[in-house]
Amino acid sequence: MTRPKVDAGPADEFAPAGETLTDYDRLHLITYLMLLDAVRDGAPREACAREILRIDPDREPERARHAYDSHLARARWMTETGYHLLKDDPALKPF
Repeated sequence: MTRPKVDAGPADEFAPAGETLTDYDRLHLITYLMLLDAVRDGAPREACAREILRIDPDREPERARHAYDSHLARARWMTETGYHLLKDDPALKPF
């Protein structure tokens, strides 16, 4: 089972879409929360891409933009809809 990681590694260019939780979502749950916190605090997109998604926006501006947009959309979905799916997810139960 995939469990959330604080350091999940670099983000893919596109976060998953759809109405089901994926292993990618489970692995990057903390990434989503960090991104939501950074946006709430007014962090610039470039800083989020660099520090949270681990994509250099100077070297890969399009990839950084796509990753930021898709991960932020997925993070918002997780807080508005997807969190209902977490409560019954065995991969996210405490030890």
